[in-house]
Amino acid sequence: MDIKRTMENLDKNGIKPYFVETKEEVVPLIKTLINKGESVSNGGSMSLKESGVSELLACGDYDFIDRTGLEGEELRQSYIRAFGCDTYFCSSNAVTENGELYNVDGNSNRVACIVYGPRQVIMVVGINKLVKDINEAIIRVKEQAAPPNTKRLSCKTPCEVTGKCISLNKENSMICDGCASPQRICCNYVVSAHQRHKDRIKIIIVNENLGY
Repeated sequence: MDIKRTMENLDKNGIKPYFVETKEEVVPLIKTLINKGESVSNGGSMSLKESGVSELLACGDYDFIDRTGLEGEELRQSYIRAFGCDTYFCSSNAVTENGELYNVDGNSNRVACIVYGPRQVIMVVGINKLVKDINEAIIRVKEQAAPPNTKRLSCKTPCEVTGKCISLNKENSMICDGCASPQRICCNYVVSAHQRHKDRIKIIIVNENLGY
């Protein structure tokens, strides 16, 4: 993928791009983008863990809205608080060379915060998530993102067993095609194109593979 072109198109679409060579550079950059004491939260993300962001959020310098271990109404309230936080952290399932973000969620608290709510969204994205276009993004999720995430979350879905979405066995498979499992994690599909609130979404592209 052409990283320079991707970053240029992200900027044209109102998404602020940053580039670092290594995951060790992510946390120092983030410290320049947020202030101590601000409210922060995050979506489930291996990229955040691998880059040290998860540890940063929990260090005590920020008002961290942490949903870990919560259930029922407490969990719901944490999602509602996160929706109004100063900065929400996550990754993206795919970023296209056209400067679009493609994200698929099960519970969908993450895509809700990407679309609206938090004052800013900071995404940490490895180069393994850069794709040519939305069609490649769709396939990437079905082959490379959803299956390992179902294993990580112990979801009983066909892709957890086979390693790919069952829809790929279907001729002329459509974007929303998938299994009927109660634990399906591909429920809501969001394409973020042009952003009305310029630079609200910030993307740190890391020149390494991160997450799924």
